[in-house]
Amino acid sequence: MTKLAYASLLLAFAATTASAQTPRPNVPAAQIMTSIAADSVTVTHWYKQNVYDPSDNKIGEIMDVLVDRQGKANALIVGVGGFLGMGEKDVAVPFSAVHATTKDNNKWYLVMNSTKDALKSAKGFKYDRNAMTWIPEDAPATTGTPAAPAPAPRSDK
Repeated sequence: MTKLAYASLLLAFAATTASAQTPRPNVPAAQIMTSIAADSVTVTHWYKQNVYDPSDNKIGEIMDVLVDRQGKANALIVGVGGFLGMGEKDVAVPFSAVHATTKDNNKWYLVMNSTKDALKSAKGFKYDRNAMTWIPEDAPATTGTPAAPAPAPRSDK
């Protein structure tokens, strides 16, 4: 009896493994990179990092990095104001609005040509855990389980 149970489990495992390895139709095989561009940086250089104005005053912290369907970073969510997380407001800025520079022994830091007051008066956003997206802070949150987004078609140009 146990041999039959083991054989059934082995057959189920083999079938699952085989189906998991079957490529999906109309989906190109993943490209494997053999090198990385020298000017590439990790998301760690941005995520949860402080942002400063041109006068080196802290104006906020990067709370999220938003990526479009083609995989390019297009926006940053910056948390501004508040104290110890209370009263903080999250605003969206274009990725290009924040640039990295160095100071004091080549230490990375992020600069944005804005002020804390300008960010505080900007439209706020909140993260909707159910929809797994950022929505305007005055919009009602969704309920239930998130709907799986349809994958966007990729154009390999």
